[in-house]
Amino acid sequence: MAVASVLKSNLSFDPPLRFFVAARITRKDLKTDKFAVEVEHTVDFVSEHRRQIVIYGSIAVLIVLIAVGTYFYRRHEQAVRQQALADAILIQEAPVGPPNPGALISFPSEDAKREAAVKAFAGIASKYSGSGEGSIAKYYVGAIAADQGKIQDAEKLFKEVAESGDQNYGSLARFSLAEVYFVENRIAEGEKILRDLMDHPTIFVSKAQSTIALAKGIGPTKPAEARKLIDPLRSRGGPVSIAAMNAWSDLSGQ
Repeated sequence: MAVASVLKSNLSFDPPLRFFVAARITRKDLKTDKFAVEVEHTVDFVSEHRRQIVIYGSIAVLIVLIAVGTYFYRRHEQAVRQQALADAILIQEAPVGPPNPGALISFPSEDAKREAAVKAFAGIASKYSGSGEGSIAKYYVGAIAADQGKIQDAEKLFKEVAESGDQNYGSLARFSLAEVYFVENRIAEGEKILRDLMDHPTIFVSKAQSTIALAKGIGPTKPAEARKLIDPLRSRGGPVSIAAMNAWSDLSGQ
């Protein structure tokens, strides 16, 4: 009914005057009426090209159906990717030790859990490359490598995520990459990344987080500048103040 109303309003021509006048015009007069001639030509065109119009109309309907189908397919695929990522994170967070009836999954050792987690995350990163879930999975593989002391592997993976094109996931990878650089004593490279993140915070990496990380990174070589960075954050309140106070305490001990 709503569609019919819209069509009716779009096809009306100042009723009732236009239709009243048109009703009094003869067929002969219609041939000299510009509007009527255009209508007649349209009717003739439709009659002569009925088959093409039906075909094009069918194509339009098909395009709409494909678009709708693609939308729901993508939604379904996204749900599948998210579930796969959730399952992998469940492995990463699983307890280690004797089987626990209250746990969904557990592992006999850290090595067994790490191996299962890497396999799960690497599979997602490969299968869903180019997606947000794929980037997160690759980030996890890099984080696990860093925890194992495989710094070069971690650096490579973090760089790939940072260059993936997604600003949010990329910022998280760049933040971790900066910390890797500090571990490797590549202070200038780590500082450059964190200062850029301070200027361009994201939902994953806040300005305060980058500031505190930078202060920790440059603290051994630039303690005065590090304290200057942290000092305003100590009175902000909440988790930021706690992190800033802890960083300040670490600097005082250097």
